[in-house]
Amino acid sequence: MNILFIGDIVGKVGRKAISDNLSFIKQKYNIDFTIANGENITNGKGISKSHYQFLINEGIDCVTLGNHYQSKSELKSFIPYVDALIRPFNLKEDFPGTGTKVFEINETKIRVTNLLGTAFMKEEVKDPYDCLLDIIEDDDSDIHIIDFHAEATGEKKAFAYSLKNTVGAVIGTHTHVQTNDAQILNTGVAYISDVGMCGSYNSVLGCEVNSVVGKIIFHNDDVRFKLLDEDDSIFNAVVIKFDDLSYKPISIIPINKINKMGE
Repeated sequence: MNILFIGDIVGKVGRKAISDNLSFIKQKYNIDFTIANGENITNGKGISKSHYQFLINEGIDCVTLGNHYQSKSELKSFIPYVDALIRPFNLKEDFPGTGTKVFEINETKIRVTNLLGTAFMKEEVKDPYDCLLDIIEDDDSDIHIIDFHAEATGEKKAFAYSLKNTVGAVIGTHTHVQTNDAQILNTGVAYISDVGMCGSYNSVLGCEVNSVVGKIIFHNDDVRFKLLDEDDSIFNAVVIKFDDLSYKPISIIPINKINKMGE
């Protein structure tokens, strides 16, 4: 079983990175199931119904979210009625939709869970470890993939180590920078601190450079982060291979593909 997990898709350039690369990547790695983090797909924050449908039409089987789950008000109206969109499980508020779901692919049950971290995050959420224990207790899936949307690499890795063979993979999202630590932990969990993003290559976290420099470096509060409509693009993902009998992870392969405009 080969599972593709795609990093945060940011805006128009991120959507183009999906269109330009996904079919080839799925064929190259013989992908059985595809997950993508879509929380930045619509103008950099949140997801619209049309962009959710775009991802489904492109061949993505499950879309996860993150801390921008409330950034598009229309989400509440359509998330209860779509089959493959997962918001964070450990929200304190009563929010529509689900934070964990089982998909059956080739007679294999794949559970996907979306969790928000707590370190350096503005959102107040329930403890992700305690919430996950509630899921695991009654879980009969064969493979369990967690999108851990969090800021601190230390929190992500400690969380992954704490699970000890109870899940198949903990894939970090949120920072938009692919880390160089993809591995199978000695506890049997496939792991990467952050899978990265799909978006503008000549950017800061997918945003236009000068807008970020003006706000972060020069402290200009009047500046707002902008997105580019055109740019070289980056496609970040990982391929996780699972044994077809034991369902244990065998390997995790990072993908870091750059597409130059006009090529």
